[in-house]
Amino acid sequence: MLYAQYLKYFLPLYENKTMSLVYLGLGTNLGEKTHNLNAAVNALALEVGSVLRVSSFYASKPWGFKSVNEFLNRVVLVETDLTPFDVLAKTQQIERSIGRSPKSVTEYEDRLIDIDILLYDHLIIDQPTLKIPHPLLAKRDFVLQPLAELAPELVHPILGKRMIELRNELV
Repeated sequence: MLYAQYLKYFLPLYENKTMSLVYLGLGTNLGEKTHNLNAAVNALALEVGSVLRVSSFYASKPWGFKSVNEFLNRVVLVETDLTPFDVLAKTQQIERSIGRSPKSVTEYEDRLIDIDILLYDHLIIDQPTLKIPHPLLAKRDFVLQPLAELAPELVHPILGKRMIELRNELV
């Protein structure tokens, strides 16, 4: 009887829970880069949701600042029941746990890990602390290459173009 009461109470909560698809961009240019990215993927699986797909690794030069350290990047598709702001909080927590120092407000700099929310379903959010889609997504080859690998037909919710089109425009 206790199990039946449990199901009667919790099953509707579970059934009404909606899941969202989130594309996250990962980058690192310090330390053991492959390890940093793999640690981030593992932490995302534990803290944010089910990791459905992970792109190949992509090497890139620093963007927006000068450094001798090349970046290693990838994109991850996660299914989550977290809100966009909760995903942001979790990704920032993961960055800190991997050793990321606080993000610079004025300029880009070398980093152990960077996790950016690229897309969250087809939402458009323009808040001071969170902008979705990522405002620089269409200008960054190191994001578009792995994103187009995972979802070439995915349409940018503001620009109305497929990821493969955006990537090809940069090449």
